[in-house]
Parts: sequence; C-alpha cells; structure tokens
Amino acid sequence: MSQNHHEEDIVEEIAGGEFEREPVPQSKLKSWKSFLGMYAGEHAAGTEFVIGPLFLTTGVSAFDLIVGLLLGNLMAVLSWRFLTSEIAVKRRLTLYYQLEKICGKKLVIGYNLANGILFCFLAGAMITVSATAVGIPFNMEMPKLTDTLPNGPTWIIIVLVIGAVISLIASKGYDTVSKAANWMSPIIVLAFVACGIVALQQLGVGSFEDFWNIWGDGGEPFPGQVKYTFWHVFFWSWFANGAMHIGMSDLSVFRFAKKASSGWTTAAGMYVGHYMAWIAAALLYAVYVQSPEAQALLSQGQAPNVAPGPLAYNAIGVFGILAVVLAGWTTANPTIYRAGLAFQAIMPKTSTFWVTILAGSIATVAGLFPAFAMKLLDFVALYGFILAPVGAVIVFEHFFHKQVGIVKNYAEVSGEKFSKSVLLAWGISFGLFYFISIQFEVFLSFVTLPAWLLCGVLFLIFSKKFQKKF
Repeated sequence: MSQNHHEEDIVEEIAGGEFEREPVPQSKLKSWKSFLGMYAGEHAAGTEFVIGPLFLTTGVSAFDLIVGLLLGNLMAVLSWRFLTSEIAVKRRLTLYYQLEKICGKKLVIGYNLANGILFCFLAGAMITVSATAVGIPFNMEMPKLTDTLPNGPTWIIIVLVIGAVISLIASKGYDTVSKAANWMSPIIVLAFVACGIVALQQLGVGSFEDFWNIWGDGGEPFPGQVKYTFWHVFFWSWFANGAMHIGMSDLSVFRFAKKASSGWTTAAGMYVGHYMAWIAAALLYAVYVQSPEAQALLSQGQAPNVAPGPLAYNAIGVFGILAVVLAGWTTANPTIYRAGLAFQAIMPKTSTFWVTILAGSIATVAGLFPAFAMKLLDFVALYGFILAPVGAVIVFEHFFHKQVGIVKNYAEVSGEKFSKSVLLAWGISFGLFYFISIQFEVFLSFVTLPAWLLCGVLFLIFSKKFQKKF
C-alpha cells in the first residue's frame, strides 16, 4: 500500500468514511451514474405525491403549470450544473466545512443548526407521506389538508416505525444512500407512469385537448389556498430546491463527482420527478376531486384531503402503496444524511452514525405533525428563502474574490471566529425581502433571487471594508 493510500484510509477512518473535514481524495470519486440514480430517486419521490395535488388546489391553468414547470426546472438544472457542481469539484468540501473557512466556527454553528433542523422538517414531511400508504391496511384515518396534530395512536406508531428504518439507512453513509436510491428509483418512476396512465383513463382523457382541459384556463383556488400564475409556478419550481443548488447544500454531494458535468444528472430528478411525477400526481388528485366524498367537502367550503397513499392505491392498488412508501424513503434518506452532516459540523467529534440518528429522530418527531406535508408548498418556499442567500457567499467569493481583492477563506486565514461580513449580508438581505414579502403580500419565491443576489454583493462590499480594516 502506498503512503498516499495509507493516509487516505486514516482520514476516512477519522471522518467516519465521509470526509467531513477533508477534501474527498481522488480514489473515492464517483462517476455520473451514482448521481443519476440518487437524483432520479430523490426527486421522483415522496414530495411529488404531495406537490402535484397541491398545484391543483391553487387553481393553476394548463399553460401556467406545464410551461412554468418546464422552464422553472430548466433553471434549477442550470443552477446545479454551473454553480453547485462547478464549485464542488474544485474544492471537494462539504457545505458546512466550506462555510466554516469563510464565516468562522462560531457563526457557522448557527447556520448549521438552522440548516439541519429545516432538513429534518422536510424529511419529516416525507415520513408523513410514507405513513399515508402504510396506514391503508390498518384502516388508518388519513390526515386532512388542514390538520396539524397527530390524529390517533395508529398514526403515531406507523410514523415512529418508518422513521426508525429510514434513519438507520441514512446513518450508513453516502454509499448506502446512493445504493438505496439506485435500487428504489426505477420502481418509483414506473409507479408514477402507471399512476398517470390509469388516472388519464379514469378521467376519460382520449386526446391532448382532453388532457389540457383538466386544468384548462384555471379556476378559483381551493379554500385556504393561494391562486398560482405562470410566474408562481416558474419561480417556485426553480427555487423548490434553492437550498440545494444556489444555496450550495449539494456541495456535500457533488464533492464526490469526478467532473462538474455530473451536475447535468440533476435533470433526471427535475424532468422525471419535478415534471412528469408532479403532473401524474396531480392527475391522481383530479380523479379524487370528482368523487362524491371530495365534492361534498368542497360544497362545505373545505379542501379535499391530499393523502398520497390512498390516491396511489386507488389507481394501481398494492403497487401504489409500495411506491408511496419507497418514494418517502428516497427523499427522506439523503435529506437526513445532509442534516446529519450539518449537525456533525457542530459536533465534529461525534460519529456520522450518531449525528444521523439524531437527525432521523428529529425528522421522525416532525413526521408526526401532518402540517409539514400538507403545507409543503409554503414550507419549501420559506426553507429555500432562508438558506439560499448563504450560498451566495460561497458563490460570490469563489467567482469574484480576485476581482474585488478580498482574501479567499478569510476566517481560516485570519483566525476570525465570527464573520461580520457574512452576518450583515445575510441579515440585511433576508430582513429586507422578508419584510417586503409580508408587508406587500409578495409570493416568497419571487424575492428569493433578489435576496440571494443582494446577499452576495453585500458580502463582497463588507468583506472589502472589514478585511482592509483588519
């Protein structure tokens, strides 16, 4: 064994095999195929069974939905390819360790905590999705669109069991998460295709015109929902994963890539998952909305339930139950893995296994509360808005530090523990645009890009000032 390989093995042993505080060595890099399976699995997954139907509740038109998703998802793929993966293969560090080099250890603790908790809440929503399928054989009462609290002991037991299994898979590290996604994703994709075909038959669709007329020119949103236009769909679909691409969270994933071109594999997730699967899931809900039960709820001014398990079961039977369970897993697994890395940045001496179990436990508790899944459109928009601007700090430093004349990885070089430049940049951009969103009732996804750009520019300005003073 060469000295280099010996050192790599030591590093891997110290880091729990995940290289949390070291660049990923050349011998551990993975081909684009590893990422193709992971992204196809993660994004043709549990969230799709909820998001597709939720789009239908917003009264969106056919053009706004189909074209808005087409273009919004394209922008997401371009963000991953030319920002996230480009930086990841040059630095080969997790988001959390990279931020520590720029922000300092004390400031990054707060970010890591917020990031980890938000990831746990998202994973919790996916545990909720899986539970709606597992609960069918037990005649479990399904959560309503307006539910917040657990609705009974059966629900609690099922969520706890699913959360435990998912947490154990995620705790085994990136390789296991990737293998699980590769195994599950073809089954899930096939299920979405089957659901879409069956739903079209149930809706009596015999032509493209019939398909288009399912949404037509749109209509009034369901009770308690916001009316969506083309721009709502475009920006929401672009920034649904804003924390992962422009927010740089997927530096932690693409640091294993051999080439930056692996970023194109995210298209498998966007167009299989965030296009075909969202539309297929919306069709399932369109079938349910025509049922007497749903019509009765609408006549009472209530929105029909969005329970993925029964929707899929109604279309393709037991295979639908299996697909929804696996779909929840393939989203929750990598999300809990990312959350574990965030917590490990706070507790570097704790093993990957135990921080991931901690993340899984928080996600499981979150999964007990259906509100995270039932309000997923709003939660995902907020989650991206909070985390995405911090990624601008990494992007703007990476591409513009020489032109502006600031020191790269300033906290590491200077020994600074708390970067005022980063805190002020994020605080001002977040505060300003969140105020605009609340005060003037502006859709949150509309202000995510301005907040991201402002944060990056302010970071450069403040860095120039404070570094010069230092």
